[in-house]
Amino acid sequence: MGIGILFAMIVLLGIQSVSYVRQLSRATGTILADNYNSLQYAADMLRSLNDIGEDSVSRHTLRQSLALQQQNITEISEREMTSELGRHIAALSDPVTEAELQTVRQDLLRIMELNMAAIRAKSSAVEERADYVMWWLIVVAALCVVSAGAILVWFPRLVLRPIDELKKGIREIANHNYQQRLDFTGNREFESVAESFNDMAAKLDEYRRSSLDDLMTAKKRIEAIVDTLHEPIIGLGPDRKILFMNREALAVLNLQAEVVGRNAAEVALSNDLLRRLMRELYGEKRSTGGEPLKIYADNKESYFQMENTPLYITPVGGREQQFVGNLIILSNVTKYKELDSAKTNFISTVSHEMKTPISSILMSLQLLGDDRLGKLNDEQKQLVGSIRDSSDRLLSITGELLNMTQIETGKLKLMPKITKPIELIDYAVKATQVLAERFCCFVEVEYPEKISKLFVDSEKIAWVITNLLSNAIHHSPEKSRIIVGAVQHEKAVEIYVRDFGRGIDPRYHKSIFERYFRVPGTKVQGSGLGLAISKEFVEAHGGTIGVESEIGKGSRFSILLPV
Repeated sequence: MGIGILFAMIVLLGIQSVSYVRQLSRATGTILADNYNSLQYAADMLRSLNDIGEDSVSRHTLRQSLALQQQNITEISEREMTSELGRHIAALSDPVTEAELQTVRQDLLRIMELNMAAIRAKSSAVEERADYVMWWLIVVAALCVVSAGAILVWFPRLVLRPIDELKKGIREIANHNYQQRLDFTGNREFESVAESFNDMAAKLDEYRRSSLDDLMTAKKRIEAIVDTLHEPIIGLGPDRKILFMNREALAVLNLQAEVVGRNAAEVALSNDLLRRLMRELYGEKRSTGGEPLKIYADNKESYFQMENTPLYITPVGGREQQFVGNLIILSNVTKYKELDSAKTNFISTVSHEMKTPISSILMSLQLLGDDRLGKLNDEQKQLVGSIRDSSDRLLSITGELLNMTQIETGKLKLMPKITKPIELIDYAVKATQVLAERFCCFVEVEYPEKISKLFVDSEKIAWVITNLLSNAIHHSPEKSRIIVGAVQHEKAVEIYVRDFGRGIDPRYHKSIFERYFRVPGTKVQGSGLGLAISKEFVEAHGGTIGVESEIGKGSRFSILLPV
């Protein structure tokens, strides 16, 4: 409507302008066509009078101009003046007297003066008309400007107001306020939009109510399932807020249901068990070393293994996963711990009991080898040697089992003292000298001039180096080199044993340090405990043990101990 009004005013202004210009043009044309021609004819007749005595053509021109003037009568008194001029021109004698010429000139001057006065009067009227037109156009243009300014201010507001209301409604819907409604009554353009919007909001509200009911039912169902599980389960949000905790978890941690919804760090301030879980979960300094948590539950000491599962979701409309919290499950491993303890006690008892008969066997073998009891033939000596080898191997396995039981029961005691690394290496080389000669291996020692001393239990670390060197000899071909040495680092000393044997597949580099593990295809006999015990001994000193090996390129075992 506003654009239509503005268009009509512009059309009106154009029509008025064109009309007034045409009126001014016609008025100006009238002046030129009427009065200006009369002046021109009168001037021609005056020139003819000046030349009338010299040639006969001037008299003819005078009559022609008179005839034209008689046809161009525009003013009221101009007809009488022209008739009188015609009589005086007709009365001219030949030759013409000065009095006759003067009379004709006076008639012509009166005609010219009459037309000049008419021109001045008409010009004044045209000027007045032009002033009127100018002011009228100014008024109409001002009205157009005022109307256009009003429309410029009013029209955007009229259009944007419903759009702003629509945007506000959309934001409310986006914020899940499905009660929002729009009302554009009387606005023909936006009334249908409001109806569609209100229908959409009503359907979303209905869908939300039905979906919310379904979600609440599903939530209750999941909570019931989680509560019936016999293992403690805890859910934490990304801000460490406790989202849920089943009955078993509340009982084990000695907490009340009111803790749900609170920050876990805040609750942990007054709960030692939850504080230990938080340390394990968020990477603080661990006090349990990855071992099961000992918790007093079910009227006895129980052991629980924590399993932490980070939870991620992909938001609707998104592509990247978003972290939403942690799921903590405390698996009750008490019965496995009891079985493991029983196994350890059994192995410890059996190993301890076996040492006495093994020692007796070795003493008997030593007596058999004494010539004072009689000489043995070659076959008997071979049998005695085979029995001695088997007894030595059995004694070594029994010692390893005892060491492992000490580690598992926490009875491993260290007696550290200041020791030079070369002393540990020399002990290992001497302990395996006979074995190296039997397998025709050459043991080389690489040792720097300056190296730091160690504060370790020399017996335990020497046992580790001896075990690594013994493994290298067993897994090396005849007449091969074996290198044992030490390297000084900034705050640690590395002791290594390198062989050039078959090597170890990289897939088993971590598994070889596990108890009872043996690399598939290995023909060398053993208990599978040597490297596991070595790892426990080294880590008890705050050190690390590792391996670098490839198939066909040998192996390099190293232990890193703080200086």
